Amino acid sequence: MVANYSEDSIKTLDWEEHIRKRPGMYIGKLGDGKSKDDGIYILIKEVIDNSIDEYAMGFGKNIDIKLEDHTITVRDYGRGIPQGKLVDVVSKMNTGAKYDSSVFQKSVGLNGVGVKAVNALSSSFKVSSYREGKKKTAEFSKGLKTTETEIVDTDLPNGTLVVFTPDTEIFGKYNFNIEFIETMLRHYTYLNIGLTINFNGTRFHSKNGLLDLLNENLNQEPLYPIVHLKNGDIELAFTHGTQYNEEYYSFVNGQNTTQGGTHLAAFREAFVKTIRDFYKKDFDANDIRQSIIAAVSIRVIEPIFESQTKTKLGSKDMGPDGPSVRNYIFDFMKKVDDFLHKNSEIAEEIQKKILASEKDRKAIAGIQKLARERAKKVSLHNKKLRDCRIHYNSNDERRYETTIFLTEGDSASGSITKSRDVNTQAVFSLKGKPANSYGETKKVVYQNEEFNLLQAALNIEEGIENIRYRNVVIATDADVDGLHIRLLLITFFLQIFPDLLKHGHLFILQTPLFRVRNKQKTIYCYDEKEKEEAIKKLKNNPEITRFKGLGEISPDEFKNFIGKDIRLEPVSLSKADQIQPLLEFYMGKNTPDRQEFIINNLRVEEDI
Repeated sequence: MVANYSEDSIKTLDWEEHIRKRPGMYIGKLGDGKSKDDGIYILIKEVIDNSIDEYAMGFGKNIDIKLEDHTITVRDYGRGIPQGKLVDVVSKMNTGAKYDSSVFQKSVGLNGVGVKAVNALSSSFKVSSYREGKKKTAEFSKGLKTTETEIVDTDLPNGTLVVFTPDTEIFGKYNFNIEFIETMLRHYTYLNIGLTINFNGTRFHSKNGLLDLLNENLNQEPLYPIVHLKNGDIELAFTHGTQYNEEYYSFVNGQNTTQGGTHLAAFREAFVKTIRDFYKKDFDANDIRQSIIAAVSIRVIEPIFESQTKTKLGSKDMGPDGPSVRNYIFDFMKKVDDFLHKNSEIAEEIQKKILASEKDRKAIAGIQKLARERAKKVSLHNKKLRDCRIHYNSNDERRYETTIFLTEGDSASGSITKSRDVNTQAVFSLKGKPANSYGETKKVVYQNEEFNLLQAALNIEEGIENIRYRNVVIATDADVDGLHIRLLLITFFLQIFPDLLKHGHLFILQTPLFRVRNKQKTIYCYDEKEKEEAIKKLKNNPEITRFKGLGEISPDEFKNFIGKDIRLEPVSLSKADQIQPLLEFYMGKNTPDRQEFIINNLRVEEDI
């Protein structure tokens, strides 16, 4: 039956109601804190962005940030919000000073939305303005004002204080990952030399900008010292590594544009042209850029981003009266040409790297072509992949929920396939154990049918920019064979597609080890401690089932584990993780050393 479409169907929502009803429009995906782009981190970023804009205009060299339980406190020492408009700034849409480019030039906050979203999506939100010896405070809950004080005298320095707690009604049971927050804060200091951020007793400060950023993020020895150049509104740092992928860190007005945009596209194009002109050879663009590790930062007047979360720049011009972004970057790249003329040793290393990439590409060209043809003939969508209807590279608001489960065996893949959400969840079935790809070149991708079909399913052959799923989830049994398959898959991604981990796309599916139930209630337990607590809670000799494999869990039960309460363990990398030494030890041919390690660290548990 079709509902009656009448005047009563037309609704007008208050600003806070709209944000709470459609949070994805304002902060992207919600999440529970396990991914660096989850909404709780966007809320922190939106508040800090305002403090960064103050610093960029020359006010306030310090920002103090505290995380206590689930509450974030941000105190800057800028000019302070004009107190007569304090409430409006945090609770009236399209209200703010960022529309006045004479007051905020090349700012991050532009749309008068960010801090309102924080207010609406927080169970408690407090803002205080300290300005010229006066203080004013307003408090809110879920966007609705609860308290507004009069303006009073204060001896505290100018600036703004924001204290907020993300609402569990919106975000569910969430937890902050300190490492994600610290990475965000480091980026702010790299892009704002002279700024100091104090977070829970840790001080973040940078003297060398993007040079510090690359040094912090390199987990391999670069082929040559990092080249660091800057001029006016652009800064660049780059080198080459030994990985297959291109690795970029791009920023606009201090905003980490994780999806790139016009500035990154212009740099990639300009770098190729500069190298071709310098060596006077028409090298293939892929050979030039393979293994590059680069950070690019530009400052634009009134930038246009493709979404409120500001992860992709859409601006074509540097400002209303400025040159195009493309021309500005192409002109700047003359500095790279000058640098290479003055540093012949680095120029030689770059040429060697290009020639090595060219040789490798030509060696696998034939295999690559055959592999692509094979992938088409295999009828990927029918045999290996049970696809979903929505993909991460689409514009659907549910794109952040898109997930592909990598599983082994007919029973396990069958259970997940029957339980999944066909709109956002896909299943890729592995046939037995994947090959150990440690020490292999990219040729292994095209020679190994499983890996070839997997990369085709993910759409990552040319990089992860157009990956088809937000979450790539390894779903294997919690036994020795399952753990081995998990390790082989992680090795493959680390060796060939490390960006998958660096950008937070790879996860391990956590499924319960035990089911404890009586006639009234069923409790699923993920470890021994949860099992013991469940036994005490249910009493009366409850039935205890130990799940040995995914295939033992019925499709009806599986819905409980891959729905809204899904438990995903992120597979991530930090600077301390040296990829090649890790892979060499655990996946290499040093069998005696590994055997000794296992013997020395063996832990035997009683089988209950």
